Amino acid sequence: MAELVVKSDDKYLDSVLDFIHTQIEKLDVDPKKVVQIDLAVEEIFVNIAHYAYQPGMGDIKIICEAGEETGNPVVKIEFSDEGIAFDPLAKEDPDITLSVEERGIGGLGIFLVKKYMDFVSYERNGNMNVFTMTKKLV
Repeated sequence: MAELVVKSDDKYLDSVLDFIHTQIEKLDVDPKKVVQIDLAVEEIFVNIAHYAYQPGMGDIKIICEAGEETGNPVVKIEFSDEGIAFDPLAKEDPDITLSVEERGIGGLGIFLVKKYMDFVSYERNGNMNVFTMTKKLV
């Protein structure tokens, strides 16, 4: 398990992705799954950076654990922050059968996170938002 703490600023996204890549490079990961993980990490990180501490700035802690679960390689990524309480999983999934104009704004990013990752969860633990996502790598 490895940990990274960065400020809630978009400019740290590349550092976060590099951190995740360093953890999963030990495993034989299909490049398509790496892209899915990257998109999910970007969505969650950018949402926290833009909304958790507004109008200020705070820390985002990322914990990444790459290893085996029941004999299969997995990566588990946890984001935590002390920002405004917000459960991104509480919103209903967008109706993707509707046109962009009919669908309205918001919700598509977290919908993709839920589709790309095998497990996602949110909890408010004291004054902390904790968002966890897991991806099977085979």
